[in-house]
Parts: sequence; structure tokens; C-alpha cells
Amino acid sequence: MDKPALEIQLKTLPDQPGVYQYYDANGTIIYVGKAKNLKKRVSSYFTKTHDNGKTRVLVKKIASIKHIVVETETDALLLENNLIKKYQPRYNVMLKDDKSYPWICIKKERFPRVFSTRRVFKDGSEYFGPYTSMKTVSTLLDLIKGLYSLRTCNYDLSEAKIDAGKYKVCLEYHLGNCKGPCEGYESEDVYQGHIQDIKEILKGNFKDSLNQFREQMNAYAADMQFEEAQRIKEKIEVLENYQAKSTIVNPKISNVDVFSIVSDEGYGYVNFLQISYGSIIRSHTLEIKKKLDESDLELLELAITEIRQRFNSKSREIYVPFEVDLGDDIKVTVPKLGDKKHILDLSVRNAKYYRMERFKQIKITDPDRHANRIMAQMKADLRLHEEPRHIECFDNSNIQGTNPVAACVVFKNGKPSKKDYRHFNIKTVEGPDDFASMEEVVYRRYKRLLDEEQPLPQLIIIDGGKGQLGSALKSLDALGLRGKIAIIGIAKRLEELFYPGDPVPLYLDKKSESLKIIQQLRNEAHRFGIEHHRNRRSKNALNTELETISGIGEKTIVDLLKHFKSVKRVANAKLDELEAVVGTSRAEKIYNYYHNN
Repeated sequence: MDKPALEIQLKTLPDQPGVYQYYDANGTIIYVGKAKNLKKRVSSYFTKTHDNGKTRVLVKKIASIKHIVVETETDALLLENNLIKKYQPRYNVMLKDDKSYPWICIKKERFPRVFSTRRVFKDGSEYFGPYTSMKTVSTLLDLIKGLYSLRTCNYDLSEAKIDAGKYKVCLEYHLGNCKGPCEGYESEDVYQGHIQDIKEILKGNFKDSLNQFREQMNAYAADMQFEEAQRIKEKIEVLENYQAKSTIVNPKISNVDVFSIVSDEGYGYVNFLQISYGSIIRSHTLEIKKKLDESDLELLELAITEIRQRFNSKSREIYVPFEVDLGDDIKVTVPKLGDKKHILDLSVRNAKYYRMERFKQIKITDPDRHANRIMAQMKADLRLHEEPRHIECFDNSNIQGTNPVAACVVFKNGKPSKKDYRHFNIKTVEGPDDFASMEEVVYRRYKRLLDEEQPLPQLIIIDGGKGQLGSALKSLDALGLRGKIAIIGIAKRLEELFYPGDPVPLYLDKKSESLKIIQQLRNEAHRFGIEHHRNRRSKNALNTELETISGIGEKTIVDLLKHFKSVKRVANAKLDELEAVVGTSRAEKIYNYYHNN
């Protein structure tokens, strides 16, 4: 569609809540969004200057717009979510999840069976779940089996067939796992009472079952049936033990959904905890791939709608870290302290752990994605204009002014590139002058890269504060590179990051991955520089000792070290061994020097 027609569409959009759909020139849906006010929201795409490059590309590709007006923003959220899942537009966040989750089914039949399944049939049976872990399902079924004797056979236990004596009790009856309803040994009312208790346990309410078991235990004890009382007591202990493990907050907190989000440049991670009677009965974390630099608010609203739909949640209250708009039917609480804040913090911790696990997995299975995420994070954290794919870090090493050297280490895509490391012996500076040494080394490094037409880094890190940073900047000025390469200094004591012309340092979160990469660079430069410095000191110390022997020159020293490998072996060598290498005259001078001393 041409531009004038698009402008006419924008002018005629309603001031109502709804969902809008963008189509490209081929008629393919490329983006779905929701709005409180369709006209304002859609118009903003065409009137604002977008910082995000992907959003600018999206706007260029929009050829036509369709919209659907709905009653409330809640309806808009639901419709947006359904359309995204249906069409999977290119520029929407990815909420695809083809996983089949397990449920616990209470079958609609006389004397219902209770079992796990991954398939839900609309046959009137009751399904509890879905659960995100089969382990949780197994634990619950084991708990139910230990508390109640339920049938496992799939017979049609109609009243007529039981009265006609069609079935005989099986081994499960003789083992005590079933009360024998197939032969009429257990009434339907008693069995249905157990099923009601099981439903409450699956909802997280243990209170009624515990009270019932305690009453039974006391009745058996009063009637002197101590073995039966002990058996009921063991069931109470099993139930209390399970309850203790699952209860983490005030039992008054019931029928509440808890949502939290942690995110980075490319992905959002939304954790969901479902609370019933103070127990967590469900936990799930959803990974969302960002497409257009979506905010945490946008991601969380969409994820809440998706998760509540997926898990069929009917809770009327949710806890979240910040205000979200989900309509008038749901009470939104932002906890600040107490038990509610405790459960929200637990949700955040779950989201963070999930994110860390995904990072570890991705580092192994998809190293490119891991590198892309790190680079995008560093670009944002360090306020850079481009991703620092190539970083170089400089460090000076001198001890008491002797043998001054410097090191340059190189990281590419967040990993050390050891073949590109370089050592520098300081040539133009006398004495321990770190500032002048830094100026010399930075100048030599980038003069050479320019002369050889080698690629320049996107980021230079100087190990030191404002002084060393200023010295490095002089060299960049002299080479005409000021402003073409980002440069920062890192001060050791407080891990302060200094920028050119900015007196106030930047402090990164101590757990930030960007800071960890910078610290790794700094530590690697320090290690590499110290190693070279030690080698030079050792070499100079060795050479100096041999040079003090009158009549022994540099060539003789080289021959000796090549043969004996160390000065210590030269000192311990016999006269004839020395003569074989350097001749009689010089051998006697070396032998006498060490043995007379």
C-alpha cells in the first residue's frame, strides 16, 4: 500500500482499546500489538524517532494496518497473545512452547481412578495441572497412594455389574492397596469422600485431610485399636512432612499467582509461582526472545496472560514487582515487605537461577548466541556506540623501577585471543614513570596497527585511573584516533571506570558480566606483563653475573648457557667440561671465579 493510503488509515483509527496488526507489501503479518488507545499507539510508530534499529526497519516495512476493537485492555491482552501464537509474526517476542506438560486426572466414572497423563480429553474428567515437572506429579501420586486405597483397574464398576458378581478382587486387594469396590466391599460414598480429600490436597489444602486423620486416629486409640491408630498416625506424618516441604509462606496466602522478570539485551525470563494455602503448587519459568527492545512491563504483561491461559489459572490476585494493567477483574499487588515480599523475592531468585542455567547451556550448545548476548550487554553497560567485539587492555609492570615493561592483551567476542597478545619493553622512558610508559606503549601499538593496516579495536581498557587514561589519550590524539576508538580506565581499588572528560567514574554492578569481562582482561594483562617482567629480570640477573668475570664476553655467555642451560650448572661444572665448550683460557677464568669465591 502506498504512503498516502497509510496516512489515511492512521487518521481513521478509533480512540478505543484494541489490537493492531501490521502487514508488509506481500500481505504477510509482521507485528501484532495491543493498545489502550489504538490511534495514539499506532500513530506513535510513525511520528517518533526510534532508537532501536529493528523498530526502524519494522516501520519501513509496514504497508497496511488492520485493527480489532475490544471492550477492555484485558481483552486486548488475551487477543494479542492468541494472535501472536497463531501467526508467529517476525517482529513479535517469541512465546512458542510446544512442550506437553503432565496433568493429574481424576477420571469421570463410578469409583474414579487417579493417574498422570499428558493428554487432556473433554470427557467430564477433572484435570489438575499442568505440572512443569514429572517428579512433582510422581511425588503427589505416591503421597495419594500412601494415604488412600484407590483402585487401579479399568473395569466398568456399574452398580448392576457389581451386584451381578461380574468381578473378583485382584492382588491389589490382598496387598491392602485397594478396598475391593469391584465386589462391593467399599461403598461409593466412602470412596467419593476420599476423592474429595484428594482434590483438596491437589489444590494445596492439607488442613481438612489432617483433621480427618487425627479424628480417625483418636477414635481407634479410644477403642483400643492401637495398630490401626498407629497406621493412621503414619499417614498423618507423611502428610505433615509433605506439607512442611511445600509450605514456605503464611498459610493465609491462598489462591495467588506470583510473577517476576529478569532480562538482558536479548531475552526476558518470567517466573510464575502458584500459591495455595501457603504452599507452592506450581512453578514455571518462561524464556521470551525480544525482537524490538521491548520493556520489562510489556514482556511481563504478555507473559502473565500467556502463562495464566496455559495453566488455566483462575486466581483473582497476583503479586508482581511493579504495576501492570491486566484489567479490573484481577487485583494487582506490588509487595514491599513481609511474607508477600518474601514470596516475590523467591520468584525473582527462581528466574535468575533459570537464566544462569540457560547461559551455561547456551555457552556449550550455542557459543555464538552467548557471545552476542555478552557483546550487547557490554555495549549497553559501558555506554558504547558499537559492540566491543575486539577489546585491548594495557598494563605496566616495573618493580622498584627495574626492567620496565608493558603488556597488551586482546579479547575477541569476549574470549582471550592469545596469538594477538603483545609485550613491550619500554624504550624512551628513564625510571619508573607509569604515565610516560603508557603513552609510549599505546602510541607504538596503534602506530603499528595503522602502518600495517590491521583492524583497530572497538574498545581500549587502560589499567589505571585518570592519570594513565590521560596519557593514553595523548597517544590517540597524536595518531588522530581520538573519538574513533572508545577508551576507558579501570582503577583497581573500587573498580571505578573512568571515561575521557568525565570526572565522575562509572560503577558497574559487582555481579555484572560486563565488569567480570573487564576484570578478566585486567587480570590477564597483569599476569602477562608480570610474566614478561620476571623473565627479563631473571635473564638480566643471570647475564650480569657472568658478565662480571673478567675476559668473558657476550658470545661466550651465550655458548655457555646454550650448553649448560643455566648459570647454576656453569658454576658447578668441572674444568674439563668448561674447556670442551669455551677453551682452556676462558674455562680457567670461569672455574677460578666460582671456586675461589
